[in-house]
Amino acid sequence: MTQQTTGKKLPAPKRKPAPQKPEVEVTLPSALTVKQMADLLGITPIEAIKHLMRKGLMASVNHVIAYDDAAAVATDLGRTPVLKQEETKKKEQEAPAPPAKQAHVSKKEAKAQKSRPPVVTVLGHVDHGKTSLLDAIRHSNVADKEAGAITQHIGAYQVTVEGHEITFIDTPGHQAFTAMRARGASLTDIAILVVAADDGIMPQTLEAIDHARAANVPIIVAINKTDKPSADPERVKQQLTEQNLLVEEWGGDVIAIPVSAKTRDGITSLLEHIIIVAELAELKANPELSARGAIIEAELDNTKGVLATLLVQNGTLHAGDIVVVENAHWGKVKAMFNDKGERVNEAKPSTPVEIMGLSAVPQAGDSFTVVASEHEARALVEGFQAKQQAHKPKAATLGDISSQIRAGETKSINLIIKADVQGSIEPIRTSLDQLKNDEVHIRIIHSGTGNITESDVMLAVASKAIVVGFNSRPEPRATRFAESEGVEIRNYQIIYKLVEDMEKTITGMLEPTYIDVTEGHAEVRALFKVKTSKIAGCYVTDGKVARSNLARVIRKGQLIHESSISSLKHFKNDVRELPTGSECGIGVEGFTDFAVGDILEFYRKEKQ
Repeated sequence: MTQQTTGKKLPAPKRKPAPQKPEVEVTLPSALTVKQMADLLGITPIEAIKHLMRKGLMASVNHVIAYDDAAAVATDLGRTPVLKQEETKKKEQEAPAPPAKQAHVSKKEAKAQKSRPPVVTVLGHVDHGKTSLLDAIRHSNVADKEAGAITQHIGAYQVTVEGHEITFIDTPGHQAFTAMRARGASLTDIAILVVAADDGIMPQTLEAIDHARAANVPIIVAINKTDKPSADPERVKQQLTEQNLLVEEWGGDVIAIPVSAKTRDGITSLLEHIIIVAELAELKANPELSARGAIIEAELDNTKGVLATLLVQNGTLHAGDIVVVENAHWGKVKAMFNDKGERVNEAKPSTPVEIMGLSAVPQAGDSFTVVASEHEARALVEGFQAKQQAHKPKAATLGDISSQIRAGETKSINLIIKADVQGSIEPIRTSLDQLKNDEVHIRIIHSGTGNITESDVMLAVASKAIVVGFNSRPEPRATRFAESEGVEIRNYQIIYKLVEDMEKTITGMLEPTYIDVTEGHAEVRALFKVKTSKIAGCYVTDGKVARSNLARVIRKGQLIHESSISSLKHFKNDVRELPTGSECGIGVEGFTDFAVGDILEFYRKEKQ
C-alpha cells in the first residue's frame, strides 16, 4: 500500500514543474505576428485572433502586433508575460527612452557621460528683434531672407564661443515652442527672453514668460534695441519685477543683459552668461549610444524628398543610420547636413542636422530613435499601427486630480485662467492663493483676458493643466482641440463657485460633474415669423445640430441666452438631426430676439 502510494507520487513532482514553467511564464518579443504569438502561447491562430477581437483589435494571422497586446492575451490565458531581454532596447526606444543596455552598464554609462552644448530657445514679442539678435550672434543675415524680417519657420543653428558650442532654436513664437512640448519634446535648456528697450513688456512677452516658466527652464533676459534714443532698460527691469522676474543687480536671480542686435553691443556678455548658466546646469549626454532626439522642422522638397531638421539629444547620429520617428514611419539617413549646409557624417548630442531619407514628413516635436536594422524599424512601425485603435491617454481632469490628491499621488494643481476683464483675474488669484497649503500647491501657469484660444489649450496639454474660464467662452477651434486632447475646460460666472471647486479638489472631495460636450455651431442668416414666435433661419457651419441638444445664443462673442432647442425644421419638415452644411429653421426655448449674425452653439451634458 505504501509502495503504491509512493509510486503514484514520485512521477508527479517531475511532471508538474516541467510543463508548468512555459505555462506560467512566457517570453515575448516587442513585436511579433499573430501566428508567432499563437505558437508561443500554445494556442491556434484562430483562438489568438478571437482573443484580440475581444480586446477590440482586428488582426489577421500575419498581422504584426505589439508586446502590450500579446502580453494582454497571455495574461488572459493565465501566463506571466516577460519582455524578451535582447529586445528591451526596442521597447524602451518606443517610449522613447534610453536603450536597455544602459541598465546593464549604468556605471560605465555614467563614466561615458560627457558635457554637451546647451540648447537655447529665443522667445519674445513680435518685432522685438529675436531673429536679428540671432543673426548678430552667428554673423549671418537670416532676417533679410525672411518676409518682412519676421521669422517664418523654425530653424536651429550652432555657434562656437571661445571653444564652447551653443545651439540656438529660433522659433516663430511661443506657440510653436509649446506645441513641441505638448508633443513630448523637451528640447530647451535655457530660454532667452527678448524685450525691446523702447517698447518694454508687451502682451506676447507676458505669454512667452508663462510658456518659459511652464517649461521649467532658466530664463535669461536680453534687453534689445538699447541703441535707440527712446530705449529705457531700467523701465524694462521694473516691468520684469512686476512679473516676478527680479534681476540680479536688484537682488534677484534673473540675468538681464542690455544688447543691441544692430551694433552688436552686449552680445559677448550675453553669450558668456549662457555658458555660465549651462555650466551650472551640468548638461551631459552619452555620445557612445545610438542617437535619439526630436524633430525641429520638416518639409517635402520636390527634388530631394522629405527633409527633416533633427536635434540629437543623446547618442551620436551617423549617415546610414536607420531612424524611426514616433514609431509611425522610418527611413535610412541618405545624407546629413549641418546648419551651414555642409555635408557631415555624424552629429553628436545637442547638434542640429538636416537629413534626407525619411518615408514621410514628420511633425515638429516628434521624437526619433536609431534602431539596428530595417527589419526592426518595420516591426516597430507595424506594431505601432496595430495599436492605433488603443485608447489614447487623456489629460487630467479636475476630478482626476481630486482623486490623485486623495490617494496621495499628486500635490499640485496646474491652472490656466482666462477672464472677460483684467479686473476679474486679480481677485481670482488672491482667492486661490488663500487655498494654498503645505501639502497641495495651486500653480497658475498662465492668465489673461479674452476668449479661450487654441494656444491656451496647447499650453494646457504641455503642462497637464486645467483651463478655467471666468465669463470667458472657448473659441470653436479651441473646443475641438480640447476635446481631441482630453483637456478639461471649466466655465464659471461666480468666483466663490470657482474657489469652492478648487477647495474640494484640494481636499479630495470633488464629486463627479457634468461637462458640456459641444456638438456643433450654426450662424443665423435670416429671421422668420411663425404665428407669435420668431424662428432663426440658420446655416450649420460645423458639427451637427440635434433636436435633443441644448443651445447657447452668442452675439459678438458674448453669451446672451442659454436653454434648449424648441424646434428644428428642414424646409417645412420637422427633423431630429442635421449635419454640417444644412440650412434649417431653429427655435430656442424662451428666446425670440434673434439677430442676423448670431451664433448658435449646440451641446449636450455628459457625466464626468
